[in-house]
Amino acid sequence: MNSNPQIVDSIHQYDSLCLTMFSGKGGVGKTTLACAFARRVAQLFPNENILLISTDPAHSLGDVLQIEVAEQASPLPDLPNLSVQALDAKQLLLEFKAKYGNYLELLVERGSFVEGEDLTPVWDLEWPGIDEVMGLLEIQRLLTEKAVDRIVVDMAPSGHTLNLLGIKDFLHVVLNSLELFQEKHRAIAKSFSGRYIPDEVDDFLAKLKSELAEGKRLLQDVDFTACLVVAIAEPMSLLETKRFLDNLQELEISCGGLIINKILTGKNQDLDRYSEQQNLLDSFLDISVNQSLFIVPQQITEPLGSLALDNLISQIQKVDTVAIVPRPTIQWPAKISPNFSDFINEGKQLILIGGKGGVGKTTVAAAIGWALASYYPDKNIRLISIDPAHSLGDAFGKKLGHEPTQLTANLSGQEIDAKTILEQFRNDYLWELAEMMSGEGSEPGAIKIAYTPEAWRQLVAQALPGIDEMLSLITVMDLLDSKQQDLIILDTAPTGHLLRFLEMPSALAEWLAWIFKLWMKYQNVLGRIDFMGRLRKLRQQVVQAQKKLQDPNHTEFIGVIQAEAAILAEQIRLTESLAKMHVSQRYIVHNRYSQEIELDDNLFVNKTIIRLPILPRSVESQDRIIGAAKLLF
Repeated sequence: MNSNPQIVDSIHQYDSLCLTMFSGKGGVGKTTLACAFARRVAQLFPNENILLISTDPAHSLGDVLQIEVAEQASPLPDLPNLSVQALDAKQLLLEFKAKYGNYLELLVERGSFVEGEDLTPVWDLEWPGIDEVMGLLEIQRLLTEKAVDRIVVDMAPSGHTLNLLGIKDFLHVVLNSLELFQEKHRAIAKSFSGRYIPDEVDDFLAKLKSELAEGKRLLQDVDFTACLVVAIAEPMSLLETKRFLDNLQELEISCGGLIINKILTGKNQDLDRYSEQQNLLDSFLDISVNQSLFIVPQQITEPLGSLALDNLISQIQKVDTVAIVPRPTIQWPAKISPNFSDFINEGKQLILIGGKGGVGKTTVAAAIGWALASYYPDKNIRLISIDPAHSLGDAFGKKLGHEPTQLTANLSGQEIDAKTILEQFRNDYLWELAEMMSGEGSEPGAIKIAYTPEAWRQLVAQALPGIDEMLSLITVMDLLDSKQQDLIILDTAPTGHLLRFLEMPSALAEWLAWIFKLWMKYQNVLGRIDFMGRLRKLRQQVVQAQKKLQDPNHTEFIGVIQAEAAILAEQIRLTESLAKMHVSQRYIVHNRYSQEIELDDNLFVNKTIIRLPILPRSVESQDRIIGAAKLLF
């Protein structure tokens, strides 16, 4: 490999940025590099105020920095001009409601048949996607108010990063809808008095419109903002990175460069992995034609704490060419006890695979599916990915989509497409809900109202961030209820968004309960008995889904880890959260296990640790899945 010897100069191209975002596939080292980069910027510009924040609901800033990270920004002990903060979506929502809630309630009241007092409960419900909405608004506020000089953002994994960056368009439509609500009020006021005098709501809308426009401008300003994409030299990371770059281009967000982490510096370390890395680095060069490509060497120990992070950032190297290395002879590891039990014989119908991004959830999910399909040729088994940044097809070396694809005679694979199921959900429920909320009837002779029906249609036409978790849950439960599949194995999103998925039954049940209360009060005006019957059936299905998720005879949760401090810390938090949610967990898979690193027995008490050894790299994707299946059972 030929590297630029002027290491420091190569990364100086980012010194002029005011907003630097780090994203990529889960588990590639985004948090580590964001922390190291933020420390470097703070050292270079001691007179500037730098803020390092995380928008990931399951952030690891504290694990990497080896300090306590809270919702309030606090300076690092050794770098007082660098503050660290984990955004608390719920707290930000409370502050947002305190600041703007009166205006929003008044606007929605003006745009519907509902009295203001009936709207109060909706502000206390759990909103899907609130993490993304509040995160983007807070970053925008910090930038537009010039609260800090520079912001470094540790983003959620790529699928949810794209959700966040796409919110600017979602919020623009919401603002247009609110404008229509206000336009109705203006028209009514003018019809009574002959003229309209702007009120405080007009000022609020003008201010919000200006702030959103400025936030969008800053996000798309290549001199101000860049997203640095972090990856590792593995096939699934390469494929996800390519898709991510294409999506950034569609969003008109500048990609500042690619950073390929954990690169071996010589073939003597591990010829199998070194050969794969060199070949994949060559492919990364091909997809980064217009961006700089950097590598970060594999560290002997995890880069945790200030000294290790400062040492790490100094090792970044710019790459221009790569030397290809021949593949070595393949050697498969031996099986290690204990192994998984027979899930089908136990009557399990749903298996969820979860953990921090990049730990190998997709590989484990695929291997479990392959093994059980082989043992039970008479059972229909389906693998489903509900991660917005799907990798299930990558694991098999095949293209999967929203419609299921047969992988074997009785094993199928599916990558849930949020856009497809949202369109179906709109047709089934949302269009009529929008009509109902506007107060307009569809029956002959029903009242026709100006402005508001169009506003509500605009609102429900949008893909509310987080709705993919809700609709994925409904889709999975439909499959189980219809008995189309004997077993479903879910490859889930990384921890923070997995928890949101598991919380969705409670949230959706609360939203539907609020709608029922509104309908009960206004049913003489609304009618729509058939529609409310369908919503009641949906709520019953959601309540039943929650019972099934909490039934250990029905649902099995399997955590996946690797022996790294940040990963273990996150899994401990996830295990505690699952216990509070009454979701059963018996197993944890220690992926990429080696005898040199054994886990502390006290970390996961009463959990069976399944050890999946390091798999050979220089094999086809599906062969790796088949090999893993033989090692797990």
